[in-house]
Amino acid sequence: MRFLIPILALTMALPALGQNPLRREEDPIPVAVENIYTRGLRSLASSQQEDGSWPDGVGTEPGVVGLAVMAFLAHGEDPNHGPYAKNIKNGINFILEQQQKGNGYIGSSMYSHGFATLALSECYGMYRDQRIAPALKKAVDLILSAQKRNPKGGWRYSPDASTSDTSIAGCQIVALYAARNAGIPVPDTALEKGMKYMRKCRGSDGGYGYQSAMGDRPTLTAIGVLTESLAKQHKTKPYQASAKYLAKNLNYRERHYAYYFEYYMAQALFHSDEEVWNEWNVKNTRYLSTIQGADGSFPGSRGKSFNTAGALLSLALNYRFLPIYEK
Repeated sequence: MRFLIPILALTMALPALGQNPLRREEDPIPVAVENIYTRGLRSLASSQQEDGSWPDGVGTEPGVVGLAVMAFLAHGEDPNHGPYAKNIKNGINFILEQQQKGNGYIGSSMYSHGFATLALSECYGMYRDQRIAPALKKAVDLILSAQKRNPKGGWRYSPDASTSDTSIAGCQIVALYAARNAGIPVPDTALEKGMKYMRKCRGSDGGYGYQSAMGDRPTLTAIGVLTESLAKQHKTKPYQASAKYLAKNLNYRERHYAYYFEYYMAQALFHSDEEVWNEWNVKNTRYLSTIQGADGSFPGSRGKSFNTAGALLSLALNYRFLPIYEK
């Protein structure tokens, strides 16, 4: 894992903040969540470079730029209006400029490509920017062609890889669902093949390993639960076992990829058991409030842009602007 995370594409324009039809009136945004989120967005906005990237090592990877763009969108920000319109537009422009003209590859790894594809799907699904459509189609074709070359039916760091792992495979599966939701054709066979690989890495207790069912970890299990949720497999016994696995690990903290885990954990718990998600969300909000820096960014070894985007995305379910959060 180098940097990480995902959401799904929107199929309609977002309403103004406070007018979200996916939220119930009895679910107000917690003050602590809004405080963390607005401070984090200000930090991302103020540190973004003119070309749309961030000057912190990983911030020039299109995938990290995509995650930051999604952090804005998940708060209901608009690329055409509002205080962060320029930040979103510049980020999308950067991603489009980094795409290879020939094969559609974006960035230096399939992680970067997957999250960049996800961000393009989000924006295209929301606002139908016609510049995005051909780039998104090429990005999806690259994911599909990489899978066809992979004997495992999944994906790894390179498009030409012959091995696979659940972290990168999960990233591509979510990107494919996002693109499909945005209107880009994605074959059922590709999604089924990717899910078949993921399931081979799930143990009898519901935990997912990295390249097999051995060595299961909460981080990988959260990714697995999210992909099963998107595949609408909530009622299966293996899904329920994985959900119970996560429910037993509410105090788990990922040492090396903290914000990656928190984002996936938020979505996995919300889909599997909203009451459990509520409990974890309170813990996560409290935790993030204690580590957020004075400038609104978040600490860690992966770069402020990735850390901050990941932390904010782990809170995005409090807003529920994105149709992916519908059950």
